Amino acid sequence: MTIPTRPAVPRRRPMLAVLLTGQLMASMDGSIASVAAQSIRTGLGTGGTAIQLIVSGYLLATGVLLVTCARIGDVVGHRRAFLLGLGCFTGASLLCGLAPDAATLVLARVAQGAGAALLIPQVLSLIQLTWDGTARRRALGLYGMVLALGVALGQVVGGLVVGADLFGLGWRPVFLLNVPVGAVLLALGPRLLPASPAVGRARLDLVGVAILSVAMTALIVPLVFGPDHGFPAWSWISLAGGAAGLSAFVRHEAGARHPLLDLAALRPEGVKPGLAACWLGMGCYTVLLLTLTLHLQSALGFSPLRAGLAFVPYTIGFGLVSLTWDRYPRPVRDALPVAGPIMLGSGAVALALLDRGQWHLYASVPPLVLAGAGHAAGYSPLIARIASLVEPRLASAVSALNATGPTLAGVVAVAGLGGVYFAAPTSADGLLRTAAAVAALLALAAGCAARAAYGARGAPPTPNPHAAPPRDAPPAAPETDSRAT
Repeated sequence: MTIPTRPAVPRRRPMLAVLLTGQLMASMDGSIASVAAQSIRTGLGTGGTAIQLIVSGYLLATGVLLVTCARIGDVVGHRRAFLLGLGCFTGASLLCGLAPDAATLVLARVAQGAGAALLIPQVLSLIQLTWDGTARRRALGLYGMVLALGVALGQVVGGLVVGADLFGLGWRPVFLLNVPVGAVLLALGPRLLPASPAVGRARLDLVGVAILSVAMTALIVPLVFGPDHGFPAWSWISLAGGAAGLSAFVRHEAGARHPLLDLAALRPEGVKPGLAACWLGMGCYTVLLLTLTLHLQSALGFSPLRAGLAFVPYTIGFGLVSLTWDRYPRPVRDALPVAGPIMLGSGAVALALLDRGQWHLYASVPPLVLAGAGHAAGYSPLIARIASLVEPRLASAVSALNATGPTLAGVVAVAGLGGVYFAAPTSADGLLRTAAAVAALLALAAGCAARAAYGARGAPPTPNPHAAPPRDAPPAAPETDSRAT
């Protein structure tokens, strides 16, 4: 019997560039519309409800569809799914830029989110299936940097483009810039991405899709729209229904012949607390980014571009650790996921204490660098460890959990801790209270990371090589030390 091996993939660096550029566009467009919201409102002459749908429609579509789209990668092949998602995202971006009215723009944003949902999970799946060893750790470091910093970069690019009023088009280039980039990636992708056939007899569990879609919609809609309406009764009913729907989805998946989300990915020791730590870190980052941006613009009078540029030191700290952590000694690498959340929380509190109504440029640099470095330390090594614990055949399940968890965590954090910020008597007080709450949650994340990194008995957990394959999966490919060259 011939044992399957990993396919030979030439030009891995260009391949990674295609994947990460697609991920970067999808991450940026989650925040870029917020910066352009006022310009859109003026240009289309629309009301607040339509603007909220334009900003949030992308997030709703992405959050609801991520798990389903990750499974589609198994059904049709990850390369094909990535290119289909990229094509949908690019075409929808063109429609966004040409939209004649608010209704068209809302529909285009939903289509853009659907394309992003199909594109995003394939990125991590292809990284897991193509690289291993040191090369995988380095690729995941770059992936983590793009995933986290894409949101902040969306604010910078959005502010720059809207402020420049390119060709007198106002807000439209914010979306149209995706079109040439997407076209280039669509031309290069078929040549550079590895052929990834469908997984065995993989099928799409339509009952699971229906249950999960309803449950996720019931969860996300009240979290997105509830805060602006004071969380009326319908929002709590919807949240309760969404939680019940998720419970029903888990029970259904446990007995499904072709599960939409293979729960075997959660069985290795350390995976569940590791994912929880990643989700908490990303949720705290999202709310910290939001509240600090609001403070800079509303209290200190910063322009959107200047507020975005204020995060450059954070970007530097994140990038330095993301690009170098895999070169640290093993004990240091093992300690990073625990130290990272503490560093991020400490940087957030220090920044809030420094800024009491005046932005001290030079004094703000050290806490921002510390926070960015802590964010990278708490995410990149941990997601690499999780990827090493789970068998390659479960790559799409890990990718779905890694993409959906931070989305939900970010929405929950903004809905909950955003209220802490707005309830404070001043913006500076709100920022400090939010930073304190973030630090407390990050202490919990550090505890989860410690359990993931060292296990219940104080030793790093190891993968289970004897786990039984699912009924629809081919034999797992053996690990080799593929180099990112």
